[in-house]
Amino acid sequence: MNQRGFTLLEVMVATLIMGIAVVGLMSGISQSMRNADRVTDFDRAALLARSKMDDLLLNFQLPKNTVIMGALDPALLGGKEGGWRARVTTFEKPKGPAPVATPEILERIELEIWWQAAGNRRSFNLEAFRPNLPKPEDLGPAEVMP
Repeated sequence: MNQRGFTLLEVMVATLIMGIAVVGLMSGISQSMRNADRVTDFDRAALLARSKMDDLLLNFQLPKNTVIMGALDPALLGGKEGGWRARVTTFEKPKGPAPVATPEILERIELEIWWQAAGNRRSFNLEAFRPNLPKPEDLGPAEVMP
């Protein structure tokens, strides 16, 4: 007797193989979506950090050696809570007597942008340097200009 078709066992094995393949595919797609969301968060943070750093670089009235903080608009972070923290420090100052009337010092600005994602705190750090004119407190007592 010559029968055509599949046995019940063959159909069950084929269904099991397809089920495993679909679960693996869905898991891969889910992981890809999480990775894309994470990359998007870091991209937003990099853009916000660049914008905030530009603001800090142009503000020469910032206090030195003091942490400055602020909150970020959740709309800019994709609805996530976040903020920024910065600090300005003297990186390099002239040594000995200044060869010119107004020596410049080099300041370092450290900036951290942070946000909450999936219950974890994520952050993006950026630093920049700028020249500035020294204030009397930037120079030591023996280095004060006449």
